[in-house]
Amino acid sequence: MKILLNILLALLLLVSCGEATQETAEAQNSVVKQNILPTKLSAKDSIPKNTNMDLLEEDFSIEYIMGQFDPTTHKDFVEISTQYAESKGMYLRKDTYEAFKKMYAAAQKAGHKMVIRSATRPFNHQKRIWEGKWNGNRLVDGKNLSKTIKKPLPRALKILEYSSMPSTSRHHWGTDFDINDFENEYFESGDGKKLYDWLLQHAASYGFCQPYTAKGQNRPEGYFEEKWHWSYLPVATPLTRQAKEKLTDDMIKGFKGSEMAKEIEVVRKYILGINQECL
Repeated sequence: MKILLNILLALLLLVSCGEATQETAEAQNSVVKQNILPTKLSAKDSIPKNTNMDLLEEDFSIEYIMGQFDPTTHKDFVEISTQYAESKGMYLRKDTYEAFKKMYAAAQKAGHKMVIRSATRPFNHQKRIWEGKWNGNRLVDGKNLSKTIKKPLPRALKILEYSSMPSTSRHHWGTDFDINDFENEYFESGDGKKLYDWLLQHAASYGFCQPYTAKGQNRPEGYFEEKWHWSYLPVATPLTRQAKEKLTDDMIKGFKGSEMAKEIEVVRKYILGINQECL
């Protein structure tokens, strides 16, 4: 009889401990869920669930990083439909394009309009923009820089306020695009501000980040603020890291004013001088 009572007591203790353990586990899970579900995703935690994780470790060639390829024939690129772009002939990486379409649909559902104004720009495209400003064929702030800024260093720095040297642009990669307007003022009032506020709240959920935020203590170097420029982090982040590892200032050449790249430290100050949330 005594043995039977001991067995029953042991069984009761086991049941009690099991219930306590289950309650403890449920409580711990509740705490974990509360800790990993922020009300707003940060860009660093924004990689979508369906992302091809191999891209995070892909070894991109230096030619790719420098935009020395043709996106119209590259297997990873696709032409953007005029449903999303202001004109034909613009290209993005396929992964970036698919993520953009999802973000576009969500923004549209929320009452916002987006149109891509510029997308992939390979080396020669960026060279035309840069040399146009260098030679004065493209005005900068309404001025012909070849006449108003004679010395090469200050002229290069003026162009670098908003335009990249060929070989150094994120637009080479097919991960970055410009939307709606090329003036920050557009995004500071009316429909532009509503869209920008929505992007700040939701773009990270689709993998996108604004690389060129306002310059200040946290971003002292690089281009001026561009509220229209957005980047797809699941691919742009490893490309940024590999640009840091593979690209040097003395490799930047083949266009007028390229000799200023080393003196300016273009790789460190401009390729890497981005919003820290986009690294």
